[in-house]
Amino acid sequence: MLWGGHGGGLELRKRASGAMALRGRFPYGKAAVLSDGGRTGRPKKEVIAPRAFAYRIDRPEEDIHFLVGHSYDRPLASRGAGTLIFNDTDEALLFEAIITEEMQEVSYVRDFLSGFAAGLIMGLSPGFRIPPKRAVEEAETIEDEGYDPENGAHNAIIRTVHHALLYEVSAVTRPAYDDAQIEERNWTPQQVWPVTPKPQMRWRA
Repeated sequence: MLWGGHGGGLELRKRASGAMALRGRFPYGKAAVLSDGGRTGRPKKEVIAPRAFAYRIDRPEEDIHFLVGHSYDRPLASRGAGTLIFNDTDEALLFEAIITEEMQEVSYVRDFLSGFAAGLIMGLSPGFRIPPKRAVEEAETIEDEGYDPENGAHNAIIRTVHHALLYEVSAVTRPAYDDAQIEERNWTPQQVWPVTPKPQMRWRA
């Protein structure tokens, strides 16, 4: 499983029913620094291309989860349960999740809400896999930023993800991407947009 991420603001509100609603936004086309290269290596950056997650998002029968810290043992909502809705745009992947009253009674959910209230869990990170070459020939590309004459060193290596299989989005403490938002608010669902792999190493130093 590959994990990307972003930071943002969180706002928590309850509906009259007692459920809590969360709205999230994962931006496309923004570079995240996955590694600074250390003392001798080169920085590595990652960009998620617009609608890179479309394959599973566009198939409503494909279940996708909203988790705490990429842990399937700590689910908050899911599309299969009818509590997670996506809207994919050219600018960002948007989602709305409902944390039901029953789920709010679960210990790890209370821990998450406490961490959010303390400002400690403020990021969002997608969990995805790259499809095999037999399915998508060029699901990702890698580019060289080139040589920087000012500091006499090579710039970052940039990986762009064009097609990926999205399995979950997670609330995290330290995301890689900066330009995104997660908001908790009152919400009544109006529309459902049409829309556990084995872990693997992430592209990192």
